[in-house]
This record gives sequence, C-alpha cells and structure tokens, in this order.
Amino acid sequence: MKSGIAVLLSVALAAAANSRAGAVQSRDDLATARQAAQWIESTAIANDKGVVWPSDPEDPKSVGTTLYAGTPGPILFLLETYRYTGDERALADAKKGADALIDSIANTEGTGLYEGLAGTGFTLGEAYLVTHDARYRDGALRCIELLKTKSKTAGAGIEWADGPDIIAGAAGTGLFLLWADEKLKAPGARELAVAAGRRLVEIGESKEPGKTDWRMSPKYPDMPNFAHGTAGVAYFLATLYVNNHDKQFLDAAVAGANYLISIADLQHGACLIYHDDKRKNLYYLSWCHGPAGDARLFYQLYRATHDAKWLDWVKRSATAMIASGAPDVVVKPGEWNNISACCGVTGQAQFFLDAYEVTHDAQYLELARKATARLLSSATLDQSGARWVQAETRVKPDLLQAQTGFMQGASGVGMWLLHMGEFTAGVKKAALTFPDNPFAY
Repeated sequence: MKSGIAVLLSVALAAAANSRAGAVQSRDDLATARQAAQWIESTAIANDKGVVWPSDPEDPKSVGTTLYAGTPGPILFLLETYRYTGDERALADAKKGADALIDSIANTEGTGLYEGLAGTGFTLGEAYLVTHDARYRDGALRCIELLKTKSKTAGAGIEWADGPDIIAGAAGTGLFLLWADEKLKAPGARELAVAAGRRLVEIGESKEPGKTDWRMSPKYPDMPNFAHGTAGVAYFLATLYVNNHDKQFLDAAVAGANYLISIADLQHGACLIYHDDKRKNLYYLSWCHGPAGDARLFYQLYRATHDAKWLDWVKRSATAMIASGAPDVVVKPGEWNNISACCGVTGQAQFFLDAYEVTHDAQYLELARKATARLLSSATLDQSGARWVQAETRVKPDLLQAQTGFMQGASGVGMWLLHMGEFTAGVKKAALTFPDNPFAY
C-alpha cells in the first residue's frame, strides 16, 4: 500500500502530466488556428469594395453572403484571430470583408441568421465591436431597418416569408434582434423580436396539452431539432423570456421541450431525438439535428427557471452523444466524413466543453479535447495553411471539399481552435458568442 505522501506525489505528478499535455495541445490548437487564418486569407477575392470569400476556393462562383457558408464566416474568424493574437493582417482582411459585406445589404433577399440579413447584421455588429468603426454599426442598423420593412403583420405579431426556424426563419432573426438590442443598443430591435415571438407562439401546433411542435414548412414537416424545428424555435422563445420575463414565452418554450422529450429515444438515460418521424434509425450528433443543438434549449430553460431537471436533460443529451460514439469515428447514421460546426466534430467539441463548463464533469472536458485532437489530425497542412476536406452532406459522401465558411468550413474550425486553445492554456479572453448559444466560455 502506498503511503499518504506517495499517493499525494502520484496525484501531483499526474496533474503535472495533464497540465503538460494540455499545454502541448493548446500550442497545437493555436498554431493550427493561425494556419487556418493563413489559408483563408489566401483564398480571398478582391473587388472594388473590399474582399469576398468563395465557399469553395475551387469555384469562384461560390461567393456568397450567408453566415452559414459565405463571406461572414471568414470575417468573424479573422476578427477573432485579431482579438486573440493581435494579428494586424487578420484585422485588415476582416475589415476589407466587412466593407464588401456592407455593399451587399441592399441585394440580400433572405432575412435569417444563417441565411440572410440577420447574419449580415450580426457580422457587421461584431466588426463594429472590435474596430469601433461606426460604418459597421450603421450597416447593422440598416439590416434591422430592412428586417422591419420585410416583416408583415400577422396575428398578434409579425412574421417573415422564410418560416419559423433558426437557420433562415423568425427564430434566428429574433435572436439577432435581441443580440443587437443588447450589444448595439439598436432602436426598435427588441420590439421586433417580441412581435416575432408572439406570432411564433400562435402558430405552434399543439400535439396534446403541454406539448407543442413547430415545423419548418409543409414541404419539410418532420425535422424537430435545433436548425429547422421545434428545438430552435423553443430556444428563441426561452431566450425571449430570459430577456423580458413574459410568461407566455416560457410556457411555449417548455411545451416545445416537452414535445421533444415525448418523441425522443430515452434508453439508458440518454436523450436522442431522431431526424424525423419516418426514419427512426436516422440521427445526427452535432448542432443542426443532434443532441449538441437540442441541449441549447434545455440549458436555456435551466437559465430561465433554475430548475435542475433541465440541466439533467443537458447531461442526457451528452449521454446520447457518448453512447453513439462521439467524438470517435463511428459507422452510424450520426457520423460521416464531416468535421464542421454544423453537423460534425467541431460542433461536438464545442458542446462537450460547454457541458464541462456548466457541470464541471471532467469526462466532458476530456471528450472536448479528444474531439479537438481529431480536428488537428484531420487537417490538410501545406504552405498555404490549414484546411479541412470533408463531405458537407450525409447524402453526398463522395462530394469532398475544403470550404472557407463558418458552419461547414475552416472559419468555424479555426474559431473553435482559438477558443479551445486559450481555454486549455488557462487564459480567459472574451470570446465571440453567437446569438443562438446560451453557454458562456
């Protein structure tokens, strides 16, 4: 039997070894993030307003303005690179991108957070917060004015043509408006968000008392998770309650969560909500249609109510991911050759660190590190920098691309590596937090 001193010494040595391992990974995380910034800078296309980025550098026609896959992702990543490293070149390129993005506002048709004006406004707002250049705040405010113009009165509130969801619809747009109210003091933004919330409460489909479903559209009725369904809409309503304490929003958000739980696979203490009602073997593991996204609703309800049962559902979401093999490579419907923030390993890594931050359960931190190690090992590294070749969609596994954007490309991965690298190094810096993320680093 070891003596007490020997036990303490072995514990101290193990802690020191973990600290050294963490320091090594932190250096790798930050070095690879810098290489990702280098690659993204090399893919920029100059125009008479600034610079833009193609989603796929092999296809110059893939230039776009969506936060999901277009120029906003590189802008935000380069802003974050400057914030973390002081790299003036990254800041200069981010400003050139923001300049071009301002010019795109009048021609942007969509209204959503990840596919429309709300995403443009968020990106320009972040550019203002980093640079303090009033042009970028003015651009964000123009986006809000256009959102107001594009809205129409409906029932007790307002709606837009793009449906209710997080990606392109009212839930994501409303989250941007709440963010703009808080961060930019944008006139009228909060009122628009509340009006959008009132309409969403009205259009929810009651499945039975206390259980409500929101569908993306009649064409796509059966996607209940965060990106396109009930989880995302209920998350926005819970956020409205946190913002203004109007109980109708909390009641609707809880009803949405209750519906999701009622259709979930709850075996072995997990919470896995399938992609749709018709294919019970089809599920995802990350932000868009998986537990990593759904847990955001549960955590926001915990913040709203301080009821520990909602934190338990966050843990059960993590259990579902672990039981399905995340973040290791598994041959199951929830995993394919995708490393992204939307559908893949980056989204898993972020969720596991978020779960660690709110539960202090060390297994989640270890899983975040393991997922991050997968990202480091899967990077393509050369003189151009770092990028990740992947299959964006599950239904096209042979279509492999290295993309620049946030949700499916190097900007999202690089931003995660910045955050994880600084966390591992024990340096707490203000990290960019998206309007749909309730967790704080």
